[in-house]
Amino acid sequence: MPNSYFRTAKITNIITVVPPTIKCIDDEIDLYGGNEKQIARIKKAIGLNKRHVVEPGTTALDLCLAASNELFSQSAIDKESIDAVIFVTQTPDHFQPCNAAILHGKLGLKTTTASFDVTLGCSGYVYGLWLAHMMVEAGGCNNVLLVAGDTLSQCTNKNDRATAPLFGDAGSATLIQKSTVQTQSYFSLHTDGSGFGHIIQPAGAFRLPTSAETKIVTHDDDGNYRCDENLQMNGAEVFNFSIKVEPTAITEILEFSKKSMGEVDYFFFHQANQYIISNIARRLKLDKDKAPSDIVSKYGNQSSASIPCAICETLSNENNKHDVVLSGFGVGLSWASAVVSLVDTKISNVKILNESE
Repeated sequence: MPNSYFRTAKITNIITVVPPTIKCIDDEIDLYGGNEKQIARIKKAIGLNKRHVVEPGTTALDLCLAASNELFSQSAIDKESIDAVIFVTQTPDHFQPCNAAILHGKLGLKTTTASFDVTLGCSGYVYGLWLAHMMVEAGGCNNVLLVAGDTLSQCTNKNDRATAPLFGDAGSATLIQKSTVQTQSYFSLHTDGSGFGHIIQPAGAFRLPTSAETKIVTHDDDGNYRCDENLQMNGAEVFNFSIKVEPTAITEILEFSKKSMGEVDYFFFHQANQYIISNIARRLKLDKDKAPSDIVSKYGNQSSASIPCAICETLSNENNKHDVVLSGFGVGLSWASAVVSLVDTKISNVKILNESE
């Protein structure tokens, strides 16, 4: 378990952008055989309601570009000062080149800016923060732009009721800078690759290239329709994984940081769904006001962008001086947790694409 402690990096800006199109589970009653009571139960227990999704032709790169431009418009930092770009996504524009390089060009950054992608989803934002803090701590970077975004709504089959109503789309931009005063940030990272098949998009890359066979749609006993090119998730296994590893992960990161739960102002979990977060919070005996779980009801499960979105939705109107725990978990299987301080961090309310420009 690689634990890391950093003293010279701070988070100074967080922006989240979502697309304008909204879908609501109430309008998808046909997926559930017209059963209004079932939809009501899903909304209450799992927290599914509305979600923001992209239209065809809009990508995670577009959302993260808008978030980055908004960040630069709100901060005093010069683009020439950006030393590195980290792009966390599982829905890139192309296999080659990486999204970070394309974003670099669109932003007009200097040629000495290191730019690379991180292919992670639900845990990706915390992994990206860890990398950014490490680059600052090593002394080679003063300003790192971390962008995290996904458009998983484009990966699901619209007739798959296990996944289609769940995933929303978003892009985020976070600025990590060298601090003039000593800071304290703690990270803990984990992987269990033996469970990689529990969240998977089987076809479309080089293990199982796209073909006529991979486009054949089948359905299971629960009435879920999908093909091998669609995102597939074993909900029961993902739930079991989440409630098994997360309470332990939070306990470990608090022990590593020597902080008590009472000293933490907020616990920002990956917004998988309300049921998972409430179960984790209950096992940890967390005050529900400290562990927001309703973000998914407004925006859907946003994969790598869900934690920054939760932060923006919760703290945008506050005078920020908070010690927070961040914890992402999911595809991989992987999970990562951090204790960081948000002191004078500029946190904007969630922006709508185009309205943010």
